[in-house]
Amino acid sequence: GIKTAILVGGMAAQKQERVLNRKPEIVIATPGRLWELVKERHPHLSNLRQLRCLVIDEADRMVEKGHFLELSQLLEILNDSQYNPQRQTFVFSATLTLVHQTPTRVLQKKNAKKMDKKTKLELLMEKVGIKGKPKVIDLTRKEATVETLTETRIHCSTNEKDYYLYYFLLQYPGRTMVFANSIDCVKRLSSLLTILNCDPLPLHANMHQKQRLKNLERFAERESCVLLTTDVAARGLDIPNVQHVIHYQVPRTSELYVHRSGRTARAASEGLSLLLIGPDDLINFRKIYKTLEKSEELPFFPVETKCMTSIKERVNLARQIEKVEFFNSRAKQHNSWLQQAAEALEIDLDDDMFMGKKPSEQEESQKQKMLKGMKKQLKHMLSQPLFKVLMKTKYPTQSGKLLLPQTLVGISESALGTVSKQQAKKKKSIK
Repeated sequence: GIKTAILVGGMAAQKQERVLNRKPEIVIATPGRLWELVKERHPHLSNLRQLRCLVIDEADRMVEKGHFLELSQLLEILNDSQYNPQRQTFVFSATLTLVHQTPTRVLQKKNAKKMDKKTKLELLMEKVGIKGKPKVIDLTRKEATVETLTETRIHCSTNEKDYYLYYFLLQYPGRTMVFANSIDCVKRLSSLLTILNCDPLPLHANMHQKQRLKNLERFAERESCVLLTTDVAARGLDIPNVQHVIHYQVPRTSELYVHRSGRTARAASEGLSLLLIGPDDLINFRKIYKTLEKSEELPFFPVETKCMTSIKERVNLARQIEKVEFFNSRAKQHNSWLQQAAEALEIDLDDDMFMGKKPSEQEESQKQKMLKGMKKQLKHMLSQPLFKVLMKTKYPTQSGKLLLPQTLVGISESALGTVSKQQAKKKKSIK
């Protein structure tokens, strides 16, 4: 019987105002939209002195310098003109007590403070406006990630990341989240994996809120699915049974690594996190390792090298197709914009102003023929089984029926099982 309201940006503000008119007891909001409605003096938000509980989730990020200006303004009001001494304030985050080593050059400066857990929490309390002595409940382990999470890595060149990503997705179907550091990277991977028939779902900040929610819904519904995302999905998402998290690019901070990896192995479930570490990622990887005080080396993820040649052939061909299609769509967009602008200004354009120059009909048809040929070749490659089952009998028909080679999808072991087996072998050889 308790009424709640959800206020978030990217959705119709009028609908949210109507929900507030019902005077809900609990309001769950993102700072931007909440501040907008407080400024517009919505009747239900006009007297915040009556507020009994204030909860700030992902608090470390919320009060970071330069982030969420609206939250700072909101906190200012709540701790000044609308202050309620009876109000309880709750602050939550998985990385609240995570402390980075301060660089020596910073420590050498005058008045430089060495940051530790206590100082970090005090600073946070000050920003949030918690008066008096707060009660701190710390549930984090020394390693900052949960015990049910298996963390692994693959070292490779930047160019090889696509091969290992495609290999993993084929060999270990399931619900997989792939994180990248930029929107451009997500867009490129989305095109590439679509060409390779992996049917990925993209998620990033340049998408409309409705489209983001739609893709999240699809991801949660499908048993085997790939969500390609930036760090917009690193926090606050609770999707059931996410089996794998792949860091296509190593995150820039240890907080992001903990939050990304926290999308799997939730509420006592097991999960696997895989880092694809290229030469550019090494600095970030070492930094994360140091901050999280990992006592053991992260195990290497086992890869069947036998099928890597076929994987590379497929991915390289898909890359060529993606390159041609990307250039064609960019050229088309650019040229049509140029044409429209020229028509509006009533001026003639030289041919060399067009992107990729206007091809003749013959050149265009040749280009299309080549693209068609590449797609046909890739279609044939994709129809071939990659992970062949070994024939156990001497003759293919000895059991009375022909045993056809098939993909290992139905009978393959899980990614977690593969890693566990490898670690058990390792321990045996050490003994």
